[in-house]
Parts: sequence; structure tokens; C-alpha cells
Amino acid sequence: MFSPDLLNWIFALAIGYFAGSVPFGLLLAMATGQGDIRKIGSGNIGATNVLRTGRKDIAVITLILDAAKAGLTGWLVQSWLGVPFGYVAAAAALIGHCYPIWLRFKGGKGVATFFGGLFALVWPIGILAAIVWLATAFITKYSSLGALIACVVCAVVAIIFYPQGAGVMVGVMSAIILWRHRENIGRLRRGEESKIGQKG
Repeated sequence: MFSPDLLNWIFALAIGYFAGSVPFGLLLAMATGQGDIRKIGSGNIGATNVLRTGRKDIAVITLILDAAKAGLTGWLVQSWLGVPFGYVAAAAALIGHCYPIWLRFKGGKGVATFFGGLFALVWPIGILAAIVWLATAFITKYSSLGALIACVVCAVVAIIFYPQGAGVMVGVMSAIILWRHRENIGRLRRGEESKIGQKG
């Protein structure tokens, strides 16, 4: 009834989504007595909001685990089923992180998960993303702007040099990141976005 390829696509999508939907930041914050991070700061479940609790160690662990959602999951699926399925799993992990079923589809912004997928599956694009993000953040002091510009640049480069598979993955993931940052884009346009190190 179902071809092996179709089952592989379904498996890659499912394992990626459910791996990505695990809210590590929320779980770690609650386990260490920091409370529900959805009620502070931006209300997101990612490392940046975990950092607002004052626990840098928990924020770093959250960052690593969120990156592993796409990076490790994509790499494992790729090793087992082949290259294209790893790309699907990584993209699905980002969707799971941003729209987790357990939290009524209200998750994080996905930047760490995006970077994890890039470094694990398309490392040249991952390095490019890191350079663009660091340079933009250093010059402008806006972390969100760095992420946005990195997504646009990486999507264009990946589609040109990796037109199939990886290019599609990076394009899809970048589009999701841009959509998730639409409020940040509005604040940047109004000059209301918080800068790195700025409280509030």
C-alpha cells in the first residue's frame, strides 16, 4: 500500500517534528526552579529567554539541546536513510521547535535549531551563517537582525550552490525563521528592538 520511500519520508517528518517539539528550555527552567519561562521576557521557550532567568548554565544547555534537535536528528536520519531524508528531518525539527504540539503550537524562534541543522548537514553554509550573524550583531548590536540577515544570505547562497536537497532545506528553514521574527522586524522598523546587553 505504501512504498518504502513514502514510509521513509513520513518517518523523517515525524521523527524530526517530535524531536524538535521537545521544549528543553521550559523543562530545564522548571526542573531547576526557575518557573515557567513563558511568563517572563519574550515568553519564548528558547535559550535567549532562559537567559533572562539569570541562569547562564541552563541557557547554554538549552542552546546546545535546541541546536541538536535539527543537527543530531538530521544527521542520524541521514546516516540511516540517506541524505534527502536528513534534510527533511532537520526542517521538520525546526517546525516542531517553533510549533510544538505539546504547547499548543507556541514555541521558540528557532535560531539555535536552524544553526544546528546547518552545521550538521551543510557545514559551509553553517559557517557562513555564523560569520554573517556575528558581524551583523557586532556592528548593529541587534541579535535578531543578525539572525534575519544570516537567514536571507544563507538561503540565497544555498539555493545557488545547493539547488536540490540542502538548498530547499535552508530555504524552508529560513522562511520559517523570518516568519517567526515578524514581530522583531516590526520593532526594528520602529526602532524599538532591544539591543544586545540591553535590559527590557
